[in-house]
Amino acid sequence: MIDHIVLVKFGESTTQKQLQEVVSRYKALKGELEGVIDIQAGINFSEKNQGYQILLSVRFENKAALEAYGPHPKHQAVAAFIREVGRLDSIVMDIEI
Repeated sequence: MIDHIVLVKFGESTTQKQLQEVVSRYKALKGELEGVIDIQAGINFSEKNQGYQILLSVRFENKAALEAYGPHPKHQAVAAFIREVGRLDSIVMDIEI
């Protein structure tokens, strides 16, 4: 299995409502993409966040499912919304578990 973890930093103009919409849209991908075991997403509440406000996490059956996820139109639609509401930076990590 593969865990795909993304931390996202947004600009000052991004609202809490927009952050919550990012979380909702990301969670809605569950059941829509083949090879996805689980999806988690949430708004950070730790003060040790270095400005990153959202954590997005997907557990995949295998690397092939991860590779298919990136270009998938439903994932790309969520990624476009994230950019639209003010994404400044992101950190991505993929690990085998």
